[in-house]
Amino acid sequence: MSQQIAKPRTTAVILAGGTGQRVGLSIPKQLLKIAGKAVIEHTLTTFEKADSVDEIIVLMAPGYVPDIEKIVSKAGFKKVRKIIEGGSTRNETTERAIAALGEGLADGEDLNVLFHDAVRPLLSQRVIDDCVTALERYQAVDVAIPSADTIIVTRTHGEDGEFITEIPDRSRLRRGQTPQAFKLSTIRRAYEVAAGDPNFQATDDCTVVLRYLPDVPIHVVAGDEYNMKVTQPVDVFIADKLFQLASSAAPEQNGEEVYRELLTGRTMVVFGGSYGIGKDIAELAESYGATVYALGRSTTGTHVENPEEVDDALSKAYSETGRIDYVVNTAGVLRIGKLAETDNATIEEALKVNYLAPVQIARSAYKYLAETKGQLLLYTSSSYTRGRAEYSLYSSTKAAMVNLTQALSDEWAGDGIRVNCVNPERTATPMRTKAFGQEPAGSLLSSEAVARTSLDVLLSELTGHVIDVRQQDPTAAAGRASGFEQALAGVLDRQDGVA
Repeated sequence: MSQQIAKPRTTAVILAGGTGQRVGLSIPKQLLKIAGKAVIEHTLTTFEKADSVDEIIVLMAPGYVPDIEKIVSKAGFKKVRKIIEGGSTRNETTERAIAALGEGLADGEDLNVLFHDAVRPLLSQRVIDDCVTALERYQAVDVAIPSADTIIVTRTHGEDGEFITEIPDRSRLRRGQTPQAFKLSTIRRAYEVAAGDPNFQATDDCTVVLRYLPDVPIHVVAGDEYNMKVTQPVDVFIADKLFQLASSAAPEQNGEEVYRELLTGRTMVVFGGSYGIGKDIAELAESYGATVYALGRSTTGTHVENPEEVDDALSKAYSETGRIDYVVNTAGVLRIGKLAETDNATIEEALKVNYLAPVQIARSAYKYLAETKGQLLLYTSSSYTRGRAEYSLYSSTKAAMVNLTQALSDEWAGDGIRVNCVNPERTATPMRTKAFGQEPAGSLLSSEAVARTSLDVLLSELTGHVIDVRQQDPTAAAGRASGFEQALAGVLDRQDGVA
């Protein structure tokens, strides 16, 4: 009987030796904050979540190792095995990583190694998985995308400036990205050979293999346009916007028995539960065994803009059931009109119901959700990415819900509380009908569909996500799309989506 050969372990090596000079910073660019977190924290999170990665090593710029240790400790990254200082050059940093990777290996044991730039925080799980899969067949793997630009080769002629000497065939040109993946034995051997070259220098590790191990083929994995490197000041702005706009696909729906198993004995409080999405969520959760408190102005007389009534509602649910697992807020008002012509009472109502009420609900719900490690679910509108004329109050308060979600998910992560935000496409609700009248059949999402997705989000482990719910996802045909792919596609769709 043949013995099955165990797959080699995979280690991600995060190269974080940059100084940030090109971005004009006094600190390494990998410590710059984008979307509320250091760039390197976004990068580490991606590898922490990658099923195909077993462990992580960080090579940090000299003098900044304690900063990374604090980030790793606060975020609770479990896969980070070692944080060491990088070298003065990219090659020296790689050599230090190779030495660290070889420690404790048994004779003949090999590893899969992925070298990744810390300042590429938008890397997708697909690229990581493709690199690891490619290492089952190849010893060296690069990641690249086609060049959309014509590449020219120039030569400088004194004070006359640059002149074109060659224009290569663009169809064969690729733009290299990271990770660059290798068998540890291969990249180690390449550097051993390179050490004998007194003129050795290279800007990346595939170049070392190509130059010093010419018989080793380097396979190319398709990269992604948004796997950008934060190098110039404009990159900081673009990356921040991509994180801001990024949304997640709805979790896969659970089977009927799973819903029942997860919801039986749980307590859910739904503000805005009188009608529409809130009412549908309440009925759906109750049908699977949850104890649900559906609260609304027209049914229970609960006014979300009144903090005392919010406190009383949550206190009552807790005293009667001994727990609160989920708090949902779908309450909202939609007032359309030019701001200069809007009276103070209307402005005050919109701010109180659409913004201050969710803030108060979150503050009041915190102690209960911390006890159960539960979830707060908020709602935005697909108009949140860009305010439109006559929607200034509505779209701006809905944009605030996204920021509130992202901030609280970080703030409450240590307490085990998850916070998410659902972003439905235009949905058939009484609020929308009141504002727009009857609309063509089939042009709107059903509130039941949004409620079902909302339940899936509540039962998931997601936190800090904006979950798009659409009738037809434009990225569906492309297979498993990342949040950034959806962000780019979704921007084109969010023109008048009001839930």
